[in-house]
Amino acid sequence: MAAVLPLSLLLAHLLLWAHGVTAYASAAATPPPLPVLPVPSYAQLRWQLSEMALFLHFGPNTFTDSEWGTGRADPSVFAPTALDAGQWARVAAAGGFGRVVLTAKHHDGFCLWPSALTEYSVAASPWRGGTGDVVGELAAAARAEGIGLGLYLSPWDRHEPVYGDTVAYNEHYMGQMTELLTRYGDVEEVWLDGAKGEGKNMDYMFDAWFALIHQLQQKVVIFSDAGPDTRWVGDEAGVAGYTCWSPFNKSMVTIGHTVAEYSRSGDPFGEDWVPAECDVSIRPGWFWHASEKPKDATTLLDIYYKSVGRNCLLILNVPPNSSGLISDEDVKVLQEFTEIRRTIFSQNFAANATVTASSVRGGLDNLQFAPSNVLENSIYSYWAPQEGETCWEMFFDLGRSISFNVLQLQEPIQMGQRVIEFHVDILMDDQWQTIVEGTTIGYKRLLQFPVIEARYLKLYVDNARADPLISFFGVFMDPFSVRYDLANHGKSLPTNSSEVIMLRTESTAAM
Repeated sequence: MAAVLPLSLLLAHLLLWAHGVTAYASAAATPPPLPVLPVPSYAQLRWQLSEMALFLHFGPNTFTDSEWGTGRADPSVFAPTALDAGQWARVAAAGGFGRVVLTAKHHDGFCLWPSALTEYSVAASPWRGGTGDVVGELAAAARAEGIGLGLYLSPWDRHEPVYGDTVAYNEHYMGQMTELLTRYGDVEEVWLDGAKGEGKNMDYMFDAWFALIHQLQQKVVIFSDAGPDTRWVGDEAGVAGYTCWSPFNKSMVTIGHTVAEYSRSGDPFGEDWVPAECDVSIRPGWFWHASEKPKDATTLLDIYYKSVGRNCLLILNVPPNSSGLISDEDVKVLQEFTEIRRTIFSQNFAANATVTASSVRGGLDNLQFAPSNVLENSIYSYWAPQEGETCWEMFFDLGRSISFNVLQLQEPIQMGQRVIEFHVDILMDDQWQTIVEGTTIGYKRLLQFPVIEARYLKLYVDNARADPLISFFGVFMDPFSVRYDLANHGKSLPTNSSEVIMLRTESTAAM
């Protein structure tokens, strides 16, 4: 007769068995690789994932047909007849913009909220009978649409009498910043620059400002041409460098004193994570002018490729008009821009591809870091190679021959930015031909080239700061941009494509 274990002993055996399985499973799992510093903060990661922001330049300049106000315009000029911050937020949300950034105070010193620290504000205007609050209305509208709020508070104030007295004005500025960051809920971005008045001996206490902003808002990123959280890309055309690193050395620059090429390209040896932001206006000016017309949707698409598609955030200025609305012609362009992006990127020809790689972290059968992870549109799943390898390759079988002219690559930037150089080949006539070479990837890299037809592709990472990690690989067709086929190789490429088409050939024996 078999011995019967006491219940208590049986439970003990079951617990030991369960712990053993757990321990075995833990032992069998492969931990993620170490991140490569620097890495983004929580706020910086949320900022990057939002991809685009809508800038709203609005104020007395809108009504005086000027770009830089003097600070002497009578508050009565601010008189929008149909201001609807809800429309601004709806346009932003519908266009895929993750946040709106408002010029709460431009260089003229006029405040779009009723500041207790100046009489030069909406409270002195006829709008809403002097009881209006543009910042408050936009904050409520942004919350209703599920998008973030950002604010620009100009350091230069051409109206404020104490401007030029360093201590007094810094106190004034920080007082206004405190009003903005404590009255309106979460503020996700504060936009600053280093503009100064002519002939004024004025020092801005940026470090004190930054400390205050981070103290009052937990989710905020601070933009300026030198950081601390995001940096200016160095131009107002919305164009990032072909090579664009998020690592950066803040010690190399100061606000108002930057090196254009350094800002544009970043630094693979940088010790700080300061990704670039690309600012551009939909119109020639930053404020609305009746005589100006917006850029067309394909121009915005080109800018998108050269900003978001080069590891940056695009902040597109769409200024409300003198009625207080985003103009119908601007709305139409934004709708077209949204639709052409949807058309291009809604069909990923690699979505059902068969993917293999030269190696996989933890072994070829380890699903945790499997090559197929790159087909998921997320930075939180990724392919990782085995440690210590020097050959990093991924192979894609699309299942059938497909025509395409855009590739999308992404890195899991929470693990650091790693890839220095890469190239992509296609199999053509039993030989591997290089169709595109690139440098950095980062959060998102969009690569354009003449229309290609292929079934098999190969991604080579030629150089990296550490074992490369790839979170997404997409294959798309853009029917809107100027396109060239391989027969035109050697002719001038469209200005939209700085990626050089290489026709380097390798034998399939190297596959």
